[in-house]
Amino acid sequence: MSGVYIISAPSGSGKSTLVNQVRQIVPGLKFSISYTTRLPRTGEQDGREYFFVARTEFEDMIRSNEFLEHADVFGNCYGTARRFLREAEQEGKDLLLDIDVQGAAQIKEKIPAAVSIFVLPPNRRELEKRLRHRSLDTDDVIQTRLVTASREIENYCKYDYILVNDRLEDSIEALRSILLAERLKRSGVQTSADDASLMAKAERCRLNNVRERLQPILASFENAAAPGGR
Repeated sequence: MSGVYIISAPSGSGKSTLVNQVRQIVPGLKFSISYTTRLPRTGEQDGREYFFVARTEFEDMIRSNEFLEHADVFGNCYGTARRFLREAEQEGKDLLLDIDVQGAAQIKEKIPAAVSIFVLPPNRRELEKRLRHRSLDTDDVIQTRLVTASREIENYCKYDYILVNDRLEDSIEALRSILLAERLKRSGVQTSADDASLMAKAERCRLNNVRERLQPILASFENAAAPGGR
């Protein structure tokens, strides 16, 4: 059976960049392109970033049980089609899912063996800086995204691995190590010192091994939510 990898993160954490980079260096991955009812942004193409569909079509797909998961995010619907898992199995590849915490919970319920990875920004201030730098949203939308990020981050303990996206190069290598280490574990074969090194790199991102590092990151969001916090 194909492996299933779930990657979630608050908007602006750099998840899409990480996913795009790791897809170029890890062979045997099939990426699921989500369906959405939101309008395309400048430069986006149907079938590349998303499949852009009308809400009526999306609702028809729900009724036809065509989604592995689906969720309403900021008033727009997003969903992962079941066909991607079937295609991954037919092609002998692992399925990589870039989905939010709502979708991740649905996938874990249906596929308990799925490996889940949560990407965190270094702190709230850096997340806000990244959101503003990409110039996609109004100030009101950015503030909404920051509030949503605080709620999403509360779900970090439900994930198998935590990846703090501070330095892009390090984060790419950490994500690569997790994907390949999990693939090794499924194969039951570990034959070299390189394999052992890969497993060790992945284990450093395991939830139980990063809890202490997460405390100041979590505190930066909690403090901002407090009266007078920023």
